[in-house]
Amino acid sequence: MLPALYVAKTGLSAQDTHLATISNNLANVSTTGFKRSRAEFQDLLYQTHKQPGAQSTQNSELPSGLQTGTGVGIVGTQKNFTEGSLQTTGQPLDMAINGRGFFQILQPDGTNSYTRDGTFHLDANGRIVNANGFALEPAIVVPVNAKTFTVGQDGTVSITVAGSPATQVIGNVQTADFINPAGLQAIGGNLFLETAASGAPQVGTPGLNGFGTTLQNSLEASNVSTVEEMVNMITTQRAYEMNAKVVKTADEMLSALAQKL
Repeated sequence: MLPALYVAKTGLSAQDTHLATISNNLANVSTTGFKRSRAEFQDLLYQTHKQPGAQSTQNSELPSGLQTGTGVGIVGTQKNFTEGSLQTTGQPLDMAINGRGFFQILQPDGTNSYTRDGTFHLDANGRIVNANGFALEPAIVVPVNAKTFTVGQDGTVSITVAGSPATQVIGNVQTADFINPAGLQAIGGNLFLETAASGAPQVGTPGLNGFGTTLQNSLEASNVSTVEEMVNMITTQRAYEMNAKVVKTADEMLSALAQKL
Protein backbone atom coordinates (compact mmCIF):
# COMPACT_ATOMS: atom_id res chain seq x y z
CA MET A 1 0.00 0.00 0.00
CA LEU A 2 2.83 2.41 0.78
CA PRO A 3 4.27 2.26 -2.79
CA ALA A 4 0.77 3.01 -4.12
CA LEU A 5 0.61 6.12 -1.96
CA TYR A 6 3.92 7.43 -3.29
CA VAL A 7 3.01 6.63 -6.90
CA ALA A 8 -0.34 8.39 -6.53
CA LYS A 9 1.45 11.37 -4.98
CA THR A 10 3.57 11.78 -8.13
CA GLY A 11 0.40 11.60 -10.19
CA LEU A 12 -1.25 14.34 -8.13
CA SER A 13 1.83 16.55 -8.39
CA ALA A 14 2.13 16.05 -12.16
CA GLN A 15 -1.54 16.77 -12.80
CA ASP A 16 -1.30 19.89 -10.64
CA THR A 17 1.54 21.17 -12.83
CA HIS A 18 -0.42 20.20 -15.94
CA LEU A 19 -3.41 22.19 -14.70
CA ALA A 20 -1.16 25.20 -14.03
CA THR A 21 0.07 25.01 -17.65
CA ILE A 22 -3.51 24.87 -18.96
CA SER A 23 -4.47 27.73 -16.66
CA ASN A 24 -1.68 29.90 -18.07
CA ASN A 25 -2.81 29.11 -21.62
CA LEU A 26 -6.38 30.12 -20.85
CA ALA A 27 -5.27 33.25 -19.01
CA ASN A 28 -3.44 34.37 -22.17
CA VAL A 29 -6.17 33.55 -24.66
CA SER A 30 -6.35 37.26 -25.59
CA THR A 31 -2.62 38.02 -25.38
CA THR A 32 -1.22 39.24 -28.70
CA GLY A 33 1.31 36.82 -30.20
CA PHE A 34 1.05 34.38 -27.26
CA LYS A 35 2.09 30.76 -27.89
CA ARG A 36 0.44 27.98 -25.92
CA SER A 37 2.45 25.53 -23.83
CA ARG A 38 2.07 21.76 -23.58
CA ALA A 39 3.13 19.72 -20.57
CA GLU A 40 5.18 16.62 -21.34
CA PHE A 41 4.98 13.55 -19.09
CA GLN A 42 7.38 10.66 -18.54
CA ASP A 43 7.17 7.61 -16.33
CA LEU A 44 9.72 7.51 -13.52
CA LEU A 45 12.32 4.85 -12.71
CA TYR A 46 11.23 1.24 -12.35
CA GLN A 47 12.03 -1.17 -9.56
CA THR A 48 13.11 -4.46 -11.13
CA HIS A 49 12.33 -7.41 -8.88
CA LYS A 50 12.86 -10.01 -11.61
CA GLN A 51 14.90 -9.12 -14.68
CA PRO A 52 13.16 -9.81 -18.01
CA GLY A 53 15.07 -12.57 -19.80
CA ALA A 54 16.64 -13.90 -16.62
CA GLN A 55 17.01 -17.67 -16.31
CA SER A 56 14.13 -19.23 -14.41
CA THR A 57 15.68 -22.67 -14.89
CA GLN A 58 18.69 -23.95 -16.78
CA ASN A 59 16.62 -24.27 -19.96
CA SER A 60 14.04 -21.49 -19.61
CA GLU A 61 13.95 -17.75 -19.10
CA LEU A 62 11.48 -15.21 -17.75
CA PRO A 63 9.41 -13.78 -20.63
CA SER A 64 8.55 -10.48 -18.94
CA GLY A 65 10.06 -10.38 -15.46
CA LEU A 66 8.64 -8.32 -12.61
CA GLN A 67 8.95 -4.54 -12.70
CA THR A 68 6.96 -1.98 -10.71
CA GLY A 69 6.79 1.68 -11.66
CA THR A 70 7.39 4.54 -9.26
CA GLY A 71 5.09 7.10 -10.81
CA VAL A 72 5.08 9.95 -13.30
CA GLY A 73 6.74 13.33 -13.65
CA ILE A 74 6.57 16.45 -15.80
CA VAL A 75 9.82 16.61 -17.76
CA GLY A 76 9.14 19.75 -19.76
CA THR A 77 6.71 22.29 -21.15
CA GLN A 78 6.99 22.85 -24.88
CA LYS A 79 5.85 26.03 -26.62
CA ASN A 80 3.69 25.53 -29.70
CA PHE A 81 4.75 28.11 -32.28
CA THR A 82 1.95 27.54 -34.77
CA GLU A 83 0.75 30.86 -36.13
CA GLY A 84 -2.27 32.53 -34.54
CA SER A 85 -4.99 34.16 -36.59
CA LEU A 86 -4.17 37.56 -38.10
CA GLN A 87 -6.50 40.40 -37.16
CA THR A 88 -6.79 43.75 -38.91
CA THR A 89 -6.58 46.69 -36.50
CA GLY A 90 -6.30 49.75 -38.74
CA GLN A 91 -3.44 51.10 -36.60
CA PRO A 92 -0.40 51.96 -38.78
CA LEU A 93 2.14 51.02 -36.08
CA ASP A 94 0.62 47.56 -35.59
CA MET A 95 2.55 44.82 -37.41
CA ALA A 96 2.28 41.07 -37.75
CA ILE A 97 4.55 38.44 -39.27
CA ASN A 98 2.78 36.17 -41.73
CA GLY A 99 4.98 33.09 -41.49
CA ARG A 100 8.21 32.34 -39.67
CA GLY A 101 10.19 34.92 -37.75
CA PHE A 102 10.30 37.22 -34.73
CA PHE A 103 10.58 40.95 -34.26
CA GLN A 104 13.81 41.95 -32.54
CA ILE A 105 13.49 44.04 -29.37
CA LEU A 106 16.46 45.75 -27.69
CA GLN A 107 16.61 45.04 -23.96
CA PRO A 108 17.80 47.66 -21.42
CA ASP A 109 21.02 45.65 -20.94
CA GLY A 110 21.82 45.92 -24.65
CA THR A 111 20.92 42.36 -25.62
CA ASN A 112 18.21 41.39 -28.09
CA SER A 113 14.96 39.67 -27.21
CA TYR A 114 12.41 38.34 -29.65
CA THR A 115 8.64 38.57 -29.96
CA ARG A 116 5.66 37.83 -32.18
CA ASP A 117 3.78 40.75 -30.62
CA GLY A 118 3.76 43.57 -33.14
CA THR A 119 1.94 46.13 -30.97
CA PHE A 120 4.28 49.09 -31.43
CA HIS A 121 4.21 52.74 -30.37
CA LEU A 122 6.31 55.89 -30.73
CA ASP A 123 8.30 57.28 -27.82
CA ALA A 124 9.14 60.94 -27.20
CA ASN A 125 12.08 60.72 -29.63
CA GLY A 126 10.04 59.18 -32.44
CA ARG A 127 11.55 55.70 -32.02
CA ILE A 128 9.34 52.67 -32.62
CA VAL A 129 9.04 50.85 -29.28
CA ASN A 130 6.94 48.09 -27.70
CA ALA A 131 4.46 48.54 -24.85
CA ASN A 132 7.31 48.52 -22.29
CA GLY A 133 9.25 51.22 -24.15
CA PHE A 134 11.90 48.84 -25.52
CA ALA A 135 13.05 49.83 -29.00
CA LEU A 136 12.52 47.80 -32.15
CA GLU A 137 15.85 46.61 -33.54
CA PRO A 138 17.26 47.85 -35.88
CA ALA A 139 16.10 51.23 -34.61
CA ILE A 140 13.61 53.17 -36.71
CA VAL A 141 12.95 56.85 -35.93
CA VAL A 142 9.85 58.51 -37.39
CA PRO A 143 10.29 62.28 -38.00
CA VAL A 144 7.87 64.62 -36.27
CA ASN A 145 6.70 66.01 -39.62
CA ALA A 146 5.75 62.60 -41.04
CA LYS A 147 2.34 62.64 -42.68
CA THR A 148 2.01 58.95 -43.60
CA PHE A 149 3.77 55.83 -42.32
CA THR A 150 3.99 52.68 -44.43
CA VAL A 151 5.60 49.28 -43.82
CA GLY A 152 6.02 47.03 -46.87
CA GLN A 153 5.80 43.25 -46.87
CA ASP A 154 9.59 43.15 -47.10
CA GLY A 155 9.92 45.36 -44.02
CA THR A 156 10.73 48.58 -45.86
CA VAL A 157 9.54 51.56 -43.78
CA SER A 158 8.68 54.70 -45.73
CA ILE A 159 6.98 58.01 -44.95
CA THR A 160 5.73 61.12 -46.66
CA VAL A 161 6.05 64.55 -45.13
CA ALA A 162 3.74 67.53 -45.37
CA GLY A 163 4.25 69.57 -48.51
CA SER A 164 6.03 66.79 -50.46
CA PRO A 165 4.39 63.91 -52.37
CA ALA A 166 7.65 61.94 -52.58
CA THR A 167 8.13 58.97 -50.25
CA GLN A 168 11.22 58.65 -48.09
CA VAL A 169 12.63 55.32 -46.85
CA ILE A 170 13.62 55.70 -43.18
CA GLY A 171 14.56 52.13 -42.33
CA ASN A 172 13.92 48.43 -42.68
CA VAL A 173 12.27 45.99 -40.27
CA GLN A 174 14.44 42.88 -40.06
CA THR A 175 13.16 39.69 -38.49
CA ALA A 176 14.99 36.80 -36.82
CA ASP A 177 14.33 33.08 -36.96
CA PHE A 178 15.60 30.06 -35.03
CA ILE A 179 16.18 26.45 -35.98
CA ASN A 180 14.37 25.43 -32.78
CA PRO A 181 11.93 28.14 -31.61
CA ALA A 182 10.64 25.80 -28.88
CA GLY A 183 14.06 26.15 -27.23
CA LEU A 184 13.62 29.89 -26.64
CA GLN A 185 13.32 31.09 -23.05
CA ALA A 186 10.08 32.91 -22.29
CA ILE A 187 10.72 35.84 -19.93
CA GLY A 188 7.27 37.45 -19.87
CA GLY A 189 6.19 40.65 -21.55
CA ASN A 190 5.61 38.60 -24.75
CA LEU A 191 9.40 38.31 -25.08
CA PHE A 192 11.79 35.39 -25.64
CA LEU A 193 15.54 35.05 -25.22
CA GLU A 194 18.02 33.01 -27.23
CA THR A 195 19.32 29.84 -25.54
CA ALA A 196 21.74 27.07 -26.46
CA ALA A 197 18.70 24.91 -27.32
CA SER A 198 17.18 27.45 -29.71
CA GLY A 199 20.38 28.02 -31.64
CA ALA A 200 21.71 31.38 -32.79
CA PRO A 201 19.26 33.80 -34.44
CA GLN A 202 19.27 34.01 -38.21
CA VAL A 203 18.43 37.60 -39.17
CA GLY A 204 17.03 38.39 -42.59
CA THR A 205 14.65 40.36 -44.76
CA PRO A 206 10.95 39.54 -44.40
CA GLY A 207 9.66 37.54 -47.35
CA LEU A 208 13.07 36.14 -48.36
CA ASN A 209 14.78 32.83 -47.60
CA GLY A 210 11.81 31.37 -45.73
CA PHE A 211 11.10 34.41 -43.55
CA GLY A 212 7.47 35.47 -43.19
CA THR A 213 6.27 38.77 -44.62
CA THR A 214 5.39 41.78 -42.49
CA LEU A 215 1.79 42.93 -42.50
CA GLN A 216 0.98 46.48 -41.42
CA ASN A 217 -2.28 47.38 -39.64
CA SER A 218 -2.49 43.80 -38.32
CA LEU A 219 -1.75 41.82 -35.17
CA GLU A 220 -1.30 38.10 -34.54
CA ALA A 221 -3.76 36.70 -32.02
CA SER A 222 -2.94 34.06 -29.41
CA ASN A 223 -2.85 30.51 -30.77
CA VAL A 224 -4.70 29.15 -27.71
CA SER A 225 -7.84 27.16 -28.56
CA THR A 226 -10.31 27.66 -25.73
CA VAL A 227 -12.24 24.49 -26.57
CA GLU A 228 -9.10 22.36 -26.65
CA GLU A 229 -7.85 23.78 -23.35
CA MET A 230 -11.23 23.20 -21.68
CA VAL A 231 -11.17 19.56 -22.82
CA ASN A 232 -7.61 19.23 -21.48
CA MET A 233 -8.73 20.76 -18.20
CA ILE A 234 -11.56 18.23 -17.81
CA THR A 235 -9.19 15.35 -18.62
CA THR A 236 -6.69 16.66 -16.08
CA GLN A 237 -9.39 16.99 -13.45
CA ARG A 238 -10.48 13.38 -13.95
CA ALA A 239 -6.89 12.15 -13.80
CA TYR A 240 -6.38 14.08 -10.56
CA GLU A 241 -9.56 12.56 -9.09
CA MET A 242 -8.40 9.03 -10.00
CA ASN A 243 -5.03 9.57 -8.31
CA ALA A 244 -6.80 10.97 -5.25
CA LYS A 245 -8.98 7.85 -5.27
CA VAL A 246 -5.84 5.69 -5.22
CA VAL A 247 -4.61 7.59 -2.14
CA LYS A 248 -7.96 7.04 -0.43
CA THR A 249 -8.06 3.35 -1.33
CA ALA A 250 -4.48 2.76 -0.13
CA ASP A 251 -5.32 4.59 3.11
CA GLU A 252 -8.39 2.42 3.66
CA MET A 253 -6.35 -0.75 3.05
CA LEU A 254 -3.70 0.38 5.54
CA SER A 255 -6.40 1.28 8.03
CA ALA A 256 -8.02 -2.17 7.69
CA LEU A 257 -4.63 -3.84 8.09
CA ALA A 258 -3.80 -1.80 11.20
CA GLN A 259 -7.11 -2.71 12.83
CA LYS A 260 -6.45 -6.42 12.35
CA LEU A 261 -2.94 -6.32 13.81
